[in-house]
Amino acid sequence: MTHRRAVALMVLVTLLWSIAGVVTRHLDAARSFEVTFWRSLFNALTLAVGLTLLRGPALWPGLLRADRVLWASGLCWAVMYTAFMVALTLTTVANVLVTMAIGPMLTALLSRVVLGQHLPLHTWLAIVVAGIGIASMFGAEAGRGGSLLGSLVACAVPLAGAINWILLQRNAESGAQAADMLPAVLLGALISAAVTLPLAWPLQASAHDLGLLALLGSVQLALPCLLVVRLSRELPAPEIALLALLEVIFGVTWAWLGAGERPPASVLLGGVLVLGALVANEAFALRRQVAGETLQ
Repeated sequence: MTHRRAVALMVLVTLLWSIAGVVTRHLDAARSFEVTFWRSLFNALTLAVGLTLLRGPALWPGLLRADRVLWASGLCWAVMYTAFMVALTLTTVANVLVTMAIGPMLTALLSRVVLGQHLPLHTWLAIVVAGIGIASMFGAEAGRGGSLLGSLVACAVPLAGAINWILLQRNAESGAQAADMLPAVLLGALISAAVTLPLAWPLQASAHDLGLLALLGSVQLALPCLLVVRLSRELPAPEIALLALLEVIFGVTWAWLGAGERPPASVLLGGVLVLGALVANEAFALRRQVAGETLQ
C-alpha cells in the first residue's frame, strides 16, 4: 500500500469516527452507560460477523487462547469505546474532541520512549502547532462552563489510544512473529458491552435509538477500527495519531450543522491551526517519500 493511499484511508477513518457526537444528540431515551452498551454490542456483532468471514471459524478458539498483547490491546479498545461515549453524555461534542486531541503528543512521547522511534522535526513542529490550536479550543470550552468530569473522562481516550498505537506498532515490527491484532477490536467491544450492561440497566432505548446506535456500532465504529488496525502496519504511530486529529474538525462541524452546538470563534481558530499542522506535516512526509524514491 502506498503512503498516499494509507493517508487517504486514515482520513476516511476519522470521517466515520466523527459522526458519533451528532448522532448521539438525536437519541430519544438512551442515556449514558446505555448508549455505550448498545453501541459496543452492535459493534461486537458487526465485528463477529466480519472477522468470522475474514478469519474463518478459527477466530473463536484463537480468542480463547489470546496472548497478553492481544488482551492489552483489547482492554485499550474497551476503554476508548466506553470513555468516549460516556464523556459525550456529560459535556459538549467539541469539549470531548478537543480533550481527546492530546493523543498525538502522548503517542509521540511514548513512541520515542518505548520504541526509540526517531521523529522528524516537522512532526514535532506539527504537534506543537496542533497543541496550541487544541489549547485555544479547550480554553474556550472551559470558559463556557464545560463539564470538568466530562473532560476528565474524555482524557482516558487519548491515553488508552496512545498505549494501543504503541502496542500495534511494536507488534507490527515483530515480523513473522507478529500476532493477528484484528481480534483485539472485537475483544474490546465484548469487554465494553459486558462492563456497561449492569450500569445501563434498566434499558430504555426506543426503536429509533436502537437504529441510530446500530449505525454507530457498525459504520461509525466497527469498520474504521478494523481499518486503523490494518493501517498501523503502513503508518507510524505518531502519524496515525496526528491524522486522527481530523476527527476534531469533522466532529465539531457535524455537531454545529446537525445538532446546533455552534462553537465560538476561538474554537474555529484552533481548528484551523490543527488542520494546518496536519496538512503541513503530511506535505513534508510526502515530499521526503518522493525524494527517497527519486534517489533509489
